Amino acid sequence: MVKVQCNVCPHGCKLSEGQTGFCGGRACRGGKVICENYGKITSLAFDPIEKKPLYHYYPGSKILSVGSYGCNLRCPFCQNCEISMAKETDIDYINISCEELVEKANELKVRGNIGIAYTYNEPLIGYEFVKDCGLLAKKRGLKNVLVTNGYICEEPLRELLDIVDAFNIDLKGFTDKFYKKLQGDLDTVKNTIKIAAKACHVEVTTLIVPGENDSEEEIEALSKWLSKISPDIPLHITRFFPRWKMSDKEPTPVKTVYRLADVARRNLRFVHEGNC
Repeated sequence: MVKVQCNVCPHGCKLSEGQTGFCGGRACRGGKVICENYGKITSLAFDPIEKKPLYHYYPGSKILSVGSYGCNLRCPFCQNCEISMAKETDIDYINISCEELVEKANELKVRGNIGIAYTYNEPLIGYEFVKDCGLLAKKRGLKNVLVTNGYICEEPLRELLDIVDAFNIDLKGFTDKFYKKLQGDLDTVKNTIKIAAKACHVEVTTLIVPGENDSEEEIEALSKWLSKISPDIPLHITRFFPRWKMSDKEPTPVKTVYRLADVARRNLRFVHEGNC
């Protein structure tokens, strides 16, 4: 049986006809790997830009936020598990064309909208939708924002760099061991951050999960590495709440978030506490 390889992320799924990849959003159809979740929208909201979180990119503005389903990591603490861990058959969605989405974003300009944020699930598993919408949005003078786990191969990432204006990239932790638990790898995400930071505005988020990635040593190493790219990259240290496979875990103590933020400030100019 002939299999076709997906080259969007490092999983490199080899798929038979009709088979869906690890992410749940890409599948083999007609001998090609396609974006199965293209235009299938599970979430649509008009948010303050600070909710992405982006604190240093058009602060005070709003952005139309859109998400589909599926993800190429398996974070047991996923805060959006209802859509990111869902399959197409498990969830309600509406079909929206790129033209319709961009028109909706354009209409919201009068209410302070600056563009479209691709978010909620992992948007880069559907990078074709991001690319197609992003090109149309640019023509209307709209900004494109990606909120992503950064687990993408370099080639498709570079296809988006002229389209995307700002990234918020999740840096889940700073050890190979931790990323292995999530079925990803740290080096790929570090590479995404380095490449994106050379092209446009980047902010980074680290969700602090008690007993997993909450040591001062890890945050010291993470923030020092970021500072070598630029000490001006904003870092969001955010509080975990019990979700999905960690629903029995206690929330991150607020004092832990503030303590680790202070550690990160040794190396970075802009560090923000979140979910406190």
